[in-house]
Amino acid sequence: MRRRRWPGRDRGAFTAELAAGLPALMLLLAAGLTAVKAVTVHAQCVAVARDAALATARGEPAPGAAAGPAGAVVQISGEGEMVTARVSAPVRLLGGGLTVLTVEGSAVAAREPSAAVGTG
Repeated sequence: MRRRRWPGRDRGAFTAELAAGLPALMLLLAAGLTAVKAVTVHAQCVAVARDAALATARGEPAPGAAAGPAGAVVQISGEGEMVTARVSAPVRLLGGGLTVLTVEGSAVAAREPSAAVGTG
């Protein structure tokens, strides 16, 4: 004879599965948001590096780290006719104090002749 299954015997199974899967879903969401933030910070670093390289190539003062994302560090080096600007900034996990990774953007610009004459 076949046993009948009574309704309500597996009560709580969905709750247990949700409790097991929810932390994994939250971790995946945090990783996705951090990746999006890293791409955004990288784009900001590249923009600031471009502005700094062009300004230095023209002989103007370069924009500082305040023009970039929070915690950005701007490094400018010039060798001969070329100016290189590197901007690095930390990417924090969901705006918290935990730094997950550091991204960097760089740009190179040729010195303008008028800037080279004025500095030489």
